[in-house]
Amino acid sequence: MTARPRSTPLRAARATAAPAPAGAARGAHAPVMLAEVIEALAPRDGGLYVDGTFGRGGYTTGILEAADCRVVAIDRDPEAIAHGRALAERFGERLALVEGRFGEMDRLVTARPVDGVTLDLGVSSPQLDIAERGFSFRFDGPLDMRMGRDGPSAADVVNGLPEAELADVIYRLGEERRSRQIARAIVEARAAGRIERTLELAEIVRSVVKPSKDGLDPATRTFQALRLYVNDELGELERGLGAAERLLAPGGRLAVVAFHSLEDRLVKTFLRQRSGTAARGSRHLPPSVDDEAAAGSFILLKRQATQPGAAEARANPRARSAKLRAAERTARPAFAAPITAGEA
Repeated sequence: MTARPRSTPLRAARATAAPAPAGAARGAHAPVMLAEVIEALAPRDGGLYVDGTFGRGGYTTGILEAADCRVVAIDRDPEAIAHGRALAERFGERLALVEGRFGEMDRLVTARPVDGVTLDLGVSSPQLDIAERGFSFRFDGPLDMRMGRDGPSAADVVNGLPEAELADVIYRLGEERRSRQIARAIVEARAAGRIERTLELAEIVRSVVKPSKDGLDPATRTFQALRLYVNDELGELERGLGAAERLLAPGGRLAVVAFHSLEDRLVKTFLRQRSGTAARGSRHLPPSVDDEAAAGSFILLKRQATQPGAAEARANPRARSAKLRAAERTARPAFAAPITAGEA
């Protein structure tokens, strides 16, 4: 494999921003580990990159400022695409905005070759901070949680799933040990009337789950589970990783930022199964022929995940749980087999 030349230095500065209150201007967003993501992607002049989770454009802006390259930015949230039009005007033909799911990026991106793909998983800060999106129990809002504004809402799930299935969702996706008690309380509450508001659901959960010693709100895991379920986020991630594998050219880079254990476990499992070798000693040196044969379709850039520095974690509390994993595509064809669960 011959790696593509990468010589452009990083010019994008690390950004920080305070959480926006409900109803605030819809633009405040701090891209987590921006400098580290740009370093992993190593944008080069003339390259083509895919930001599969455009959000408010933090990574896209960093990539476009780091090199004279092009970016295809994908987001399933029409509000994010609308917000990105100002950025598209700034960068002109270098930026293409596409409304869609990153799990379908190999179909949505028709240009080739692709030199890098980045994914910033989970819900974005603007989505969390806008009460009417219904992602957070910090504000009272409709129990929605849909990233793309299509399909069943969280209210539909809470009011429609049988008790056993609801408990299973909360246990699997929220890793909540008291899932059965929560599901039972929800079913009892909805018998008196449909549950429609975020604070209403949060209070139901708090009625059966005591606050933890670490200060985590009792409703946190249940809200996480519902959000993951409503948006099929783990299924989308699995499809997206496979799509990136098919899309990336030899030497192209994949950089994925995950915020909780279920996402990170899936990314770690995928890269482990697709590589099979230890991290390269230096990202500037091509692997040997023997290394490439053993590596599979990716070569890990580092053995362990990268985490935010202390300064960023202090400035942006949402960054504290983030993990970045990155790898470089080899010339080997993409694997046909899906990810094998449970090998993280």
